[in-house]
Amino acid sequence: MTAMLLDPNVWIAFAMLTALEIVLGIDNIIFISILVGRLPPAQRDKARRLGLGFAMATRLLLLMSLSWVMGLTADLFTVVGQGISGRDLVLLLGGLFLLYKASREIFVEVEAREEDAPEASAGAGSARFWGVIGQIGMIDIVFSLDSVITAVGMVDEIAVMVAAVVASVAVMLMAAKPIGEFVVRHPSVKVLALAFLVMVGMALTAEAFDQHVPKGYIYAAMAFSLAVEALNIRARAKRQALAAARRAS
Repeated sequence: MTAMLLDPNVWIAFAMLTALEIVLGIDNIIFISILVGRLPPAQRDKARRLGLGFAMATRLLLLMSLSWVMGLTADLFTVVGQGISGRDLVLLLGGLFLLYKASREIFVEVEAREEDAPEASAGAGSARFWGVIGQIGMIDIVFSLDSVITAVGMVDEIAVMVAAVVASVAVMLMAAKPIGEFVVRHPSVKVLALAFLVMVGMALTAEAFDQHVPKGYIYAAMAFSLAVEALNIRARAKRQALAAARRAS
């Protein structure tokens, strides 16, 4: 163990894998932020912690079951000449769920329907809370499977994988609240984030049929959109400040 800690190659592998896990976790953070934003403010922190805690537990359990995870890449059956593995099924179901959930949230956000607002009663609030946790847990499994398979392809030492997962989830836990609050404060950013999840859902669905879509393209498109929206937010703030100064004078 001491020899491993003194090996610079181990630390390089840990740093690279942690950075990759954080990048892959962006999807997870955005999904959690969107769902948690539907809850009353008093429940949001707890939901974030439970959601990311479940994400870490799922990743660690999958790492401890590497032989089973790698077995998921073997074809179970063939459809029109296309081999379908357990991993493909998980990605397909996860992608379709993301497409449905993100599309529905965009509809609710644009239509602003009163019946989709958080319920006031304690019983309904509890049901909504656990419903959100269940949805987060479901998509955590999809993102965790992809993350673990990527980790296995990069690093041989299970201890390095575990340390990288724990470190990346710790970073995500710190980032989740400010990102979530920013998304809630700016509805236009929320719609952009939901559009990002639609693209991720499409990419997962395509991946299930062995059509790889590099996530770098998706992240680049999202970064460009966010940069444009940041300029719009800054411009709106300046206009509001100018209008307030004119009213005060």
